[in-house]
Amino acid sequence: MSSAHTCAADAAALLGLLGRRPRVLALGEPTHGVAELLALRNDLFRDLVEHEGYRTIAVESDCVAGLLVDDHVTSGAGDLDDVVARGFSHEWGAHAGNRALVEWMRAHNQGRPAVEQVRFAGVDGPLEITTAASPRATLTALHTFLAARLDAPLLPCTAAEIDTLVGDDARWTEPAAMYDPARSVGRTPDAQALRLLADDLIDLLDAWSPGLRAASSRDEWDRARLHGRAAVGLLRYHSWMADTSPARIARLLGVRDAMMAGNVLAGADRGPVLVFAHNAHLQRDQSSMRMGGAPVSWWSAGAIVDTRLGDDYAFVHTAVGTIPAHGVAAPAGDTVEGRLSALGANRVLADPRAFDPAGPARRSPWFGYAPLDPAHLPRIDGVAFVRDCTLSSGTPAP
Repeated sequence: MSSAHTCAADAAALLGLLGRRPRVLALGEPTHGVAELLALRNDLFRDLVEHEGYRTIAVESDCVAGLLVDDHVTSGAGDLDDVVARGFSHEWGAHAGNRALVEWMRAHNQGRPAVEQVRFAGVDGPLEITTAASPRATLTALHTFLAARLDAPLLPCTAAEIDTLVGDDARWTEPAAMYDPARSVGRTPDAQALRLLADDLIDLLDAWSPGLRAASSRDEWDRARLHGRAAVGLLRYHSWMADTSPARIARLLGVRDAMMAGNVLAGADRGPVLVFAHNAHLQRDQSSMRMGGAPVSWWSAGAIVDTRLGDDYAFVHTAVGTIPAHGVAAPAGDTVEGRLSALGANRVLADPRAFDPAGPARRSPWFGYAPLDPAHLPRIDGVAFVRDCTLSSGTPAP
């Protein structure tokens, strides 16, 4: 354990542990809704922004809704209560730690030129636990961007044609479709036509990119790309919701993480990015879980980003000692969490090489909590440990 050390969420200590300043530094969490984990993120990310030049903070939340938060932290647009309520998906704006993050980012940016400001980004798709958004907003935003800059004959459709094909938004957001593929609109003729139109719009965005980029600000261009990624991802997701094969759940999970990876990589194109999401979305190993009693596996966003960036991606796995509200009691002494608990500090940064990958794994007492799997240690860059945790306000699902 000599290579494990305690610190107060210090950026210099973390980068010293990593041995580099990666372009994408991902901090995972083993469950959602825990006040101490949000506080650790806020302290560490603030230090990394202020002293190490990171310029984007990205979290596991709707990438489209996150534009409201980005507008607020960069320009002060919107009322804070409304911004945190509508700018986070999964009701995560209710958590005090997320509100505090937005408040700090706004305070940090005030009076700074745009190039020195820290930006906010959601990396998740416009998805909730059992529903996915209608593609209307994202397709319309992309079409509006193109229509304002290109001659009408180049466009594959009109905005009215998109509206007609989308129809009633409620048929896209039908919660029952998650459990009954027959209730999904994802493979209807209208949905298939929209997928072709989305492909044509993205192709137009790429093929005319030199002129479009010259006629747009960096933010306008990036948002058009974001809306394009989200539209295509949503239509893929809806298509797999309508699937009846054994691959359905794995493909849904894979589409979601591929959307996350695309958003992370887009942020990295602008500069160094800090990412906060569940460990299962950020790890390099293939992710897995049981649904309906059956195992399902997929490649996480972190694995995809790592394939693209190599050493420019780093993953810090967060582990916990206790979460009494979830029945997570003190860990056994021979587990990674038990050995870190024995150090006595409430926050610890540790070198994963200090532990045996063949050591005992801690058992999960709750569906939404995923303990550290020692077999993953060789592909983890650091372990951030919080000994004692309580829940923050609200307890959203994983």
